[in-house]
Amino acid sequence: MIKGHWQLLVLSALIFALWHTPIVTPLKILIVFLHELSHAAAAYFTGGSILDISVSPDQGGSTTTRGGNRFVTLTAGYLGSLLIGIGILVVALRTNLDRAALGFSGALMLFVVLLYIRDTFALAFCIATGLAMIAAARFLPLAGCDLILRIIGLTSAIYVPYDIYDDTIARSGLRSDARMLAEEIGGGTMLWGGLWLVISIGAILACVRYGLGQNSNLTLPRARSDT
Repeated sequence: MIKGHWQLLVLSALIFALWHTPIVTPLKILIVFLHELSHAAAAYFTGGSILDISVSPDQGGSTTTRGGNRFVTLTAGYLGSLLIGIGILVVALRTNLDRAALGFSGALMLFVVLLYIRDTFALAFCIATGLAMIAAARFLPLAGCDLILRIIGLTSAIYVPYDIYDDTIARSGLRSDARMLAEEIGGGTMLWGGLWLVISIGAILACVRYGLGQNSNLTLPRARSDT
């Protein structure tokens, strides 16, 4: 088991080791962007409209929508960003669509910028990240694109459950998605946060069980030697 997945274990350990350093901060902000994008998509696909999306350098974010199903919209933030992250990881592990997936992700960020992002930091971050993804998809080898997708997927799998616990259980007084859901739908902040935490852990375990396969290690092409 370990032999077939040692690269993912090392990558996960590196993300954990660097978690509180500036190196991982851009990845955390990217996951926050996915969180806000999930809110926006949920509102849109349940009949609402999107007014604006924003992220901040302190890993905060906001989405302003009008209409749509509030239960689905509020629930979609944490769980939607986790499912996107898991989907990205599975694409990297089980397909050869890494280049297309990375390029599409970059183009999607630029599309969101064009329609919904207005504040300076969010504009700069999303434009830079989107262009970097497109450039990586164009110029990096397939293994490089695969590695980037793995890093994004693993960061999502680490960040989202931690964020759910921190925002809705450890600090249940925060104005979190769970707090708003409790106020608008009923139940308690910790109830919704605990439910989301259980679902997120279950999704991660399902990904580990069914998404990794027998061997997830990247194999680099061997250089040809002319004799």
